[in-house]
Amino acid sequence: MKILISDKLANEGVEILNATKGFKVDCKFGLKPEELKSIISEYDGLIIRSGTKVTAEIIEAADKLQVIGRAGVGLDNVDLKAATKKGIVAMNTPAGNTTSTAELTMSLILSLSRNIPQAYASLKDGKWERSKFGGVELYGKTLGVIGLGRIGATVANMAKGFGMKIVAYDPFISKEVASNKGVEMVTFEDLLKNSDYITIHIPKSAETKGLISEKEIGMMKKDVRLINCARGGIVDEAALAQALEDGKIAGCAVDVYEKEPPPADLPMIKYANCVATPHLGASTSEAQINVAIEIAEAVRNALQGKGIVNAANFPSLSAEAYKFLEPYIDLAEKMGKFAGQLLNGAISEIKVVYNGVMTQYKVTPITMSLVNGILAPILGETVNNINSLDVAKERGINVQEVQSNQEAEFVNLVAVEIKTDRETFIVWGTLSGNKQPRIVKINQVYVEAIPDGNIIFINNNDKPGIVGAVGTVLAREKINIAGITFGRETLGGLAVSVVNVDSDVDPKVIKEIQDTKDVLFAKLIKV
Repeated sequence: MKILISDKLANEGVEILNATKGFKVDCKFGLKPEELKSIISEYDGLIIRSGTKVTAEIIEAADKLQVIGRAGVGLDNVDLKAATKKGIVAMNTPAGNTTSTAELTMSLILSLSRNIPQAYASLKDGKWERSKFGGVELYGKTLGVIGLGRIGATVANMAKGFGMKIVAYDPFISKEVASNKGVEMVTFEDLLKNSDYITIHIPKSAETKGLISEKEIGMMKKDVRLINCARGGIVDEAALAQALEDGKIAGCAVDVYEKEPPPADLPMIKYANCVATPHLGASTSEAQINVAIEIAEAVRNALQGKGIVNAANFPSLSAEAYKFLEPYIDLAEKMGKFAGQLLNGAISEIKVVYNGVMTQYKVTPITMSLVNGILAPILGETVNNINSLDVAKERGINVQEVQSNQEAEFVNLVAVEIKTDRETFIVWGTLSGNKQPRIVKINQVYVEAIPDGNIIFINNNDKPGIVGAVGTVLAREKINIAGITFGRETLGGLAVSVVNVDSDVDPKVIKEIQDTKDVLFAKLIKV
């Protein structure tokens, strides 16, 4: 089998493949798209980093390709839909930089606490200013961890070695799982109000962009220290700079930026109590070696038929089974994304009941897609269709899969019940006559909603004028309504409106809709 490595990879990974009997490895870096397209048909495996863009056009030309391996977390440079359609497994290495990023986080916490960069610069300048650089101890302080995944949990474990108390906010981790890690789960607001240090370890998404802004900073202690080694844009840079200017926080440490490289005049960097580094989270020799070894072993095992790990599309299925299940896999992911953006609280259980012809096949790929959709709005690229069940298990979420042959209201039905510590959320889905996904029930309300694109979800009292009021607001903002569906529990009772729109909607517009008389709740969700 021939494997192409098109981006620089640590030698340790290359050697694993070279030592595998029956493998021939070619290292060709810096290929232009046309060059890659012209040779890709020769290869069974492709290993990339961020430099190579594996487009649908390149995948179409990949007649023999079985595996694409990304030495890193992101797979945004791979057309996953095209790869899936062609039967190519796409894998990444989500764990390779865990230790390096966690250690950098602790380094920044210590540097920020003891003014190490500032003191070093002063000493290099020929000054002796001991009294100027008095610091604070970590012992006994409270560290608030936003996101208790691999990196967040590793940071928490390291910080416990310094005698810190750890609290965390993660809607996808149960209190029991967190307790086993020696971490107290708290609400987002409580974490902001009570932490001496706050560190962020979540993916950037529509849900997490601007998660920490002026309002959230205003809830923090005046002597709090904020650390971001996750992704730029999760913390509002303008709000952070203003907080430093006004003395609302004791300091910050930042490794990631909204734009990279950041502008030379980035306001927050000018403050003495801001420690800044140029995105060094994975920049250790060990991390580069780890991801190289991890992806080399994963690609080798996949090509040898020894199992697939960290795949970002779906498990291997026969062509016949996949052809039948594909629209249900798509339906399930859309249902999951729809529900995942509306849930309140930490998830404890996901129960999926299948009814209809699909029960003649193995439905686990549908379940994986559903769970992936539920978890993806918060966990982002760290969860995929292959690892979603393992990720759910790690977080103490019990996933039940039930195949029913009992007569149901719909011939083919995927019925999902999601339990959290605050509510039970129900969503039903099926396919229309032309195999298009439809949501047909939300909690106790029957609807026929199209789970696609930008959707404004509204809970309201069943009163006249709601549609007109919402339409007026959207028309004024020149937002076109693509479709709208309604449902209600009882006449005059709770109603649901699902509005499909052709463009993004500003949060101010959503707030105006929510402030409309008889509207109880409004949220923009993206499927």
